[in-house]
Amino acid sequence: MIYIFDYETLKLIWWVFVGVLLIGFAILGGFDLGVGALLPFIGRTDDERRVVINAIGTTWEGNFVWFVTAGGALFAAWPLVYATAFSGFYVALVLTLFALILRPVGFDYRGKVPDARWRSVWDWGLFVGGAVPALIFGVAFGNLLQGVPFHFDADQRIFYTGSFIGLLNPFALLAGVVSLSMLVMHAAIYLQLRTDDVVQARAARAARIAGVVFIAAFAAAGVWVAIGIQGYRIVSMPNPDTAFLPLAKTVERVTGGWLANHRAQPWTMLAPVAAVGSAVLALLAARIRRPGVAFVLSSVAVAGVVLTAGIAMFPFVMPSSSHPASSLTLWDSVSSHRTLQIMFWVVLIFLPIVIGYTSWVYRVARGTITSQHLRDPDRAFY
Repeated sequence: MIYIFDYETLKLIWWVFVGVLLIGFAILGGFDLGVGALLPFIGRTDDERRVVINAIGTTWEGNFVWFVTAGGALFAAWPLVYATAFSGFYVALVLTLFALILRPVGFDYRGKVPDARWRSVWDWGLFVGGAVPALIFGVAFGNLLQGVPFHFDADQRIFYTGSFIGLLNPFALLAGVVSLSMLVMHAAIYLQLRTDDVVQARAARAARIAGVVFIAAFAAAGVWVAIGIQGYRIVSMPNPDTAFLPLAKTVERVTGGWLANHRAQPWTMLAPVAAVGSAVLALLAARIRRPGVAFVLSSVAVAGVVLTAGIAMFPFVMPSSSHPASSLTLWDSVSSHRTLQIMFWVVLIFLPIVIGYTSWVYRVARGTITSQHLRDPDRAFY
């Protein structure tokens, strides 16, 4: 096979690809999760809750294509990360899966029985399906920043020495609050854009509350990372253009080490500045009833948070707290040169198609959802 890119370049390209997929899911699938978390509180009557559900009725399934694609890319590009993550986060991932199962079932079965109690049960099921994954995703990132207790032995077998309870440590829970409040803010602004009357007014209030919590929690997490958490640094490793095992490198832990990339490249500070600044501007735009502008700014804030974590951890993907040398990076956890190149061309062909189709769906489904639309079978899906 003729290789267009060297191995090192492809490793970097796939770090970017996975980051793009995660950002795409956080922005699109994120407000879906946030809408579910808001459903029992913004919708007080059955009609109001149907308005909220139908605001994402045409797009929620397509949005989760980004989640599935990101998982597939993680498996194909970083197989060691995929295997290790499912060992360490197994219980958390199963809980996430069960919560996500409630979403399609809730959407489809909620309206099957004209009984208030039946519908209320499914409304709370949709709440769990939105709030729990949003919280767990943040908790997972919080644990990645602290390091996960795993190691490889001489035969490259993975051993995880932590527990599910250990994942629920104070910093990880704070990261979960950041994630949940960010996605609730993002979802509330989306509902402000797509609904009217009392639902829109409640969404605006929810956006303000969640936005303030998000900004405060994100700032607190940043301070904690700077002074209270040890980051990771590669001391030595083989040539990044070669294939080598994780234990072939030397890694050390340094207090405030996650800020090293930001100090070395000051322009990367644009990511956390965009996260906080765009959130503030989004809340201001929502307050003056410019929900379209607010949603764009909120999307920038979400992307800023993901980029902040990604840039800080680069090149680490899954650090090990118990055996730093076992930490997985984009240099040593990847698939073969051949695999990465084949997948590169697949992504180059299909990612624009997915983006184009998603854009078309949002264009067709644009507009305000009102209680009158619920009586129109061409506009109401649920």
